[in-house]
Amino acid sequence: MLKKTTVPADSNAHEPRLYRVVADRIQDLIREEKIAGGERLPSERDLATKLSVSRASLREALIALELGGVIEVRGGSGVYVSEKPEPATADLPEAGPGPFEVLSARRLIESEIAAIAARVATDGAIDAILKAVVEMEQNHANYSSNEQADRNFHLAIARATGNSALVGSLNYLWDQRGRLWHKLKEHFQTEELRQETLKDHRRILEAIAAHDPAAARKAMRAHLERVTRTFSRG
Repeated sequence: MLKKTTVPADSNAHEPRLYRVVADRIQDLIREEKIAGGERLPSERDLATKLSVSRASLREALIALELGGVIEVRGGSGVYVSEKPEPATADLPEAGPGPFEVLSARRLIESEIAAIAARVATDGAIDAILKAVVEMEQNHANYSSNEQADRNFHLAIARATGNSALVGSLNYLWDQRGRLWHKLKEHFQTEELRQETLKDHRRILEAIAAHDPAAARKAMRAHLERVTRTFSRG
């Protein structure tokens, strides 16, 4: 029988990341149900129900397993057990915080950063935010340049607060966008999402330029909630 996921109670002990716990349980399922290499796993919905976990946690776990060579994600077809020998016994590489952990933290912190920026941003700070927006629009088709422009946009807002601790906190969170994040984005980023992101950034900029903290907070939160929703539901 598959056990339900629990988080260790001892806060002093090293706690494995939730996606690694779920990934281990998926490997248990592969062994227990004797799913052979090349065979398809149940759908994400069925796996989430079977393991009693959220779709977001399941998706992070599947990405970690893909990075570890345990499974293969085939767009439009499903998730398959790797045909390599004994894939279900593989050790997973450490890939840092899960993407949804990072998005949750960003949603909490960046919404307030945007509100503060709307209250105190100078004309020069607003110009820097606008420059990042324009760069992202101009580099829409270039992944690496677009990614850097995206980061520049969010950091420009943090700098507009005049609080270096907030800038440092945001830099840290962006540095956590590691292998899991980029693989998730590779699978589930769509042109529609990219276009919506550009529109979101314009709305955030407009609220900050209007010195409207409530609107800036709302626009930033809506942006990050939409990204979370898209990546967790596909």
